[in-house]
Amino acid sequence: MITQLTEIEYHPYYAAYIKKAMHEDIILGLENGKVQFKEFVAAISQEKMNYAYQEGKWTIAEVLLHLIDAERIFAYRALRFARNDKTPIIGFEQDDYVPYSNANQYTVQEIIDDFEAVRTCTISLFKNFTTEMLIRVGEASGSPMSTRAVGYILQGHQNHHFEVIAEKYL
Repeated sequence: MITQLTEIEYHPYYAAYIKKAMHEDIILGLENGKVQFKEFVAAISQEKMNYAYQEGKWTIAEVLLHLIDAERIFAYRALRFARNDKTPIIGFEQDDYVPYSNANQYTVQEIIDDFEAVRTCTISLFKNFTTEMLIRVGEASGSPMSTRAVGYILQGHQNHHFEVIAEKYL
């Protein structure tokens, strides 16, 4: 399905995330990402979780909580699009979320547990979407977005941040 996405299904900003999607099948990609998240995060020490590679940058824990927050927001978008809700959805300012996330107080296991709970719900949501629901397009942040684009964006967003963590933090 990823090869069937058209330009009207997402803002060009999301193209980089979509290219990083793990799997053509949305459910399989989300399920694989759930396993990958647990393995990746479990290998990070608790001491390293509060590390930021530069002044003003997020800590590893904050990056991981950002992934969880973004997944919740994007899953909500997918639900609204699938249900043919035509009300435009405003964007969210990710940088405003981080100071209030309490991320640096989380243990590694709490981050893993939180992500697994959210991803399990996301997988359940996508499993119940019909083909018709997946291709429905809504509006988020002033641009069109399809339900299925959300599934690929979630996969690629996770991969993007894992690459950043591996390159700049670990």
